[in-house]
Amino acid sequence: MSELAMRATVTDAPAKAPAKPLRWLRLLAWLVLLAVLLVLPLYLGAEWLKAGQWMMVGAVGAIGLTMLVGQAGQLSLAHAFFLLAGGTTYTVLASGTEDGRVIGFGVDPLLSLLAAVAFTALLGLAFAPVSGRLRGIYLGVASLSLVFLGLFLGQSAERFTGGTSTGRTPAPFELFGFTFDSSGGLVILGVPFRQAEKMWYLYLALTVIAFALARGAVNSRVGRSWRAVRDHEASAAAMGVNVARAKAGAFAVSSAYAGLAGVMTVLWFDILKPDENEFGTYGINVSIAYLAMVIIGGLGSIGGALVGALIVFGLPQVLSLYSTQLGIFTGSGEGAFTPILVSTFVYGAAIILVVLFEPGGLAAIGRRITGGLHRERKKEGTSR
Repeated sequence: MSELAMRATVTDAPAKAPAKPLRWLRLLAWLVLLAVLLVLPLYLGAEWLKAGQWMMVGAVGAIGLTMLVGQAGQLSLAHAFFLLAGGTTYTVLASGTEDGRVIGFGVDPLLSLLAAVAFTALLGLAFAPVSGRLRGIYLGVASLSLVFLGLFLGQSAERFTGGTSTGRTPAPFELFGFTFDSSGGLVILGVPFRQAEKMWYLYLALTVIAFALARGAVNSRVGRSWRAVRDHEASAAAMGVNVARAKAGAFAVSSAYAGLAGVMTVLWFDILKPDENEFGTYGINVSIAYLAMVIIGGLGSIGGALVGALIVFGLPQVLSLYSTQLGIFTGSGEGAFTPILVSTFVYGAAIILVVLFEPGGLAAIGRRITGGLHRERKKEGTSR
């Protein structure tokens, strides 16, 4: 995996800034995409909005992981642990005590969300002594132990998580007195805004904030120090980069993003329920799925992480919705194929194709296309 990150170096740090027309074109494309996402709740049903929200959960988590793996060159399989930590922290702080069965503090949901992000960032810092000494597959195996630690804590700390049998319900999110549930009777342009529509805008806002902060970090001095450490630690240290601090910072930032995705996860499911085994909502399979997102999208590419989340988390949702409408994957005689299984085969094949033919992922393909268009424009301009 570390070799793959090294091969993808050129895909996340262009040698020179793109020309002004190309930059304006990209900005316009992002604004058009944002405008489309803003009006979608006026036309889509609740089930499609729910599917889109799940893709945004994946996007936030994938952005954090691509900064760690692609930008800083630190392999991590612990994303599921930080998802559980973030979701549990939010639920414990924001929810109340339920008949003495679980612990709750009734803190404001916004403060609880920020506390969950901060707490998971601290957990990432606590792992810094390990991440500072290991790299590559050794770091990946060491980080995988956190997933099993989360499995144990989730099952044993029933006063916090509610246990594997019943779990516990998180407090509905509120922002300055506005509740993101079906209450209120809000109607915009003849469309009643229920929980699905409200949560769509909440998740969209969180995703946009996460994306903007990540782009700022990658293009800043912090991002340059991450890439220097990834490319060659000895050279980075010779240039004055504090290698240990850069690694710890990358792990903390990635963990904070995973914590935010964990809060979004419990709000999406409307329940915090720890896994009964290592393959569940917070298990090994989830960590692998997030790693698949950043590989498919392009290691180190923030925009590529969004596309990777669209494929890995979006494909099962879309197949499930279409299977209900078209009658596929249903019935007793249809065999063992399910939407999740089919989508797993699809993104597994996508990983193999990326590793073999395009280590830079879909982001590199997009840059190659836009770069070709820019060169064609320059040729046209010089020939006139």
